[in-house]
Amino acid sequence: MDIRNTILGKIVERKKEEFAERLKQRSYADLEQLARAATPTRGFAQALDNKRPAVIAEIKKASPSKGIIRENFDPAEIAQQYEAAGAACLSVLTDVDFFQGADENIQIARSHCNLPALRKDFLIDPYGVVEARALHADCVLLIVSCLSDQQLEEMSKTAFEHHLDVLVEVHDENELERALNLSERCILGVNNRNLKTFDVDLNTSLRLKNLLPPARLLVTESGIATPEDVSMMQDHDIHSFLVGESFMKQARPDHAFRDLFGPIDA
Repeated sequence: MDIRNTILGKIVERKKEEFAERLKQRSYADLEQLARAATPTRGFAQALDNKRPAVIAEIKKASPSKGIIRENFDPAEIAQQYEAAGAACLSVLTDVDFFQGADENIQIARSHCNLPALRKDFLIDPYGVVEARALHADCVLLIVSCLSDQQLEEMSKTAFEHHLDVLVEVHDENELERALNLSERCILGVNNRNLKTFDVDLNTSLRLKNLLPPARLLVTESGIATPEDVSMMQDHDIHSFLVGESFMKQARPDHAFRDLFGPIDA
């Protein structure tokens, strides 16, 4: 997907500037030391394998399209509510400029629960992967439309060297084909949102699932809003979900979680 003239394209351009700024503040060697000293990873991929449904519950204050989603934003409390409701993993936004996230949010959320956490950001260099481990993340997001094949290979390799799991996000068949060239250890995520129009089509996940070996784990992202959506995905052997906005809009994210997925053994 061509991301020029899209919000994703603007985010990537900002990330290039941010990467240069961060590199001036902390060298790669210093960052490596912090990453090596971080607490052990908790097994993000394994947590998804161990639950049905397996829900990656997102902690997100704002988005470029919706603005502020959650005024009363307490990452620690939200993480604890998600864990009690039966989430398998957390996804924590760390992007500052577009999502009003912060690096410390993932550290706060993870330190107040026992769930593995994804650093949800728009990484463009191995530096960001190592930085994720230094922040105690258990998994990183690599968005295929933002990265070259060489970047995907290098960044996923860096992640595995630091005992991180990798969620590789795709939007269409071409991106899926590129993702399948990476290690089978990578978790495949299908974003149902068209990045140009922001329209959501749940059939995107169903369509791409048919192109995968039956045993390959797929996470469906964006647009899961009703129990019927969940049932439809499970009927097509998709049992892993990333959900954020529909939880964040509610006063009690844990209640919204249970309304959508029903009781899940915590």
